[in-house]
Amino acid sequence: MAQVLEYESNAIVELMEALPEERDAEWLKNSLQQAIMVEIATIGPYASALWSVKEPSAAIAKDIREVIFDEMTHMGLVCNMLTTIGGTPILADPKVVPKYERDLPGGVRPGLVIFLEGLSRQSVEMFSEIERPEHPLVQSGGSATIGAFYTAIAEAFETQQHLITGDRQIKFSLASLGKGNEIVPLDSIEKVREAIEIIKEQGEGTSTSPENPFPGKPGELSHFFVFREMFRGKKLIKVSEDPVKWDFKGDDVVLPPAFPMARVPEGGWSNSAPNAPTPEVQQVLNTFNTQFSTMLRTLEQAWRTGDSDMLPAAIDCMRKMRTQARKLVQMELPDGSTKTYGPEFLYIEG
Repeated sequence: MAQVLEYESNAIVELMEALPEERDAEWLKNSLQQAIMVEIATIGPYASALWSVKEPSAAIAKDIREVIFDEMTHMGLVCNMLTTIGGTPILADPKVVPKYERDLPGGVRPGLVIFLEGLSRQSVEMFSEIERPEHPLVQSGGSATIGAFYTAIAEAFETQQHLITGDRQIKFSLASLGKGNEIVPLDSIEKVREAIEIIKEQGEGTSTSPENPFPGKPGELSHFFVFREMFRGKKLIKVSEDPVKWDFKGDDVVLPPAFPMARVPEGGWSNSAPNAPTPEVQQVLNTFNTQFSTMLRTLEQAWRTGDSDMLPAAIDCMRKMRTQARKLVQMELPDGSTKTYGPEFLYIEG
């Protein structure tokens, strides 16, 4: 199966349609590249919401920050899965970088439009839909989930174990944020299984509990339920032991005050005539986009070479992006809406 890199393709849908006996080395490499693109696509929306929060120490801001670090770890683990079977992650290419507002890459979760906006009930509802489990404990959902895609990848690894070499593996620990936040070398099927389990269960929870089995703090929920609490405005609690049942009947969950970051137009603010950036705003946008692009190129080069020492430089780019984003969400749009600008996450070739 030829590799399809276009973000707007239906590559994941087509990969999932392949029969199990057709899921060979090329199928696995293609699937892992698509999974990397999905993981990167979530970071922009989550980070935009986080950076719009007026008080970064707010509990919900901390929850979103932990989810972002989880997603960065997941991306790293998938990159290690790809390099251990002889592939090379492509991150810094206009064809594969996230596009907003668009569907997720590869046709996964069709009809779910991903956008960049400040923290709101609309944005956290979208976040929870991104993370929707294959078999939700509390709410029903569709079958075309990210979790189902990772299940297919796990099954393919079982039949393709001989491909695992342990080459070009990155090692980096964010264990202070939870025992699942470690990018570890994947040189055996056992380690690959554990990595996929971490990715799925941090996002979805287990089949019997909404709790994250790899938490940063006791009782931490999986991503889906973290975002669902924000949307429902209530804590998820266990309401019955026999049978075990959970429901949104706990304490109130109130979104913290946030700067009113408007939804970013497709392709960036220059595509919005009423809100065309002034030179001052454009300079901040350009600085953000440059740091974003540098981060992607640094990460790509790290996995091309297997150089773990490059990851701190990528994380430093993320810090610089936060600084520029915090400026943007306080710059009011000229259209009189009282809403503000926000980061575009546009790729600039270097």
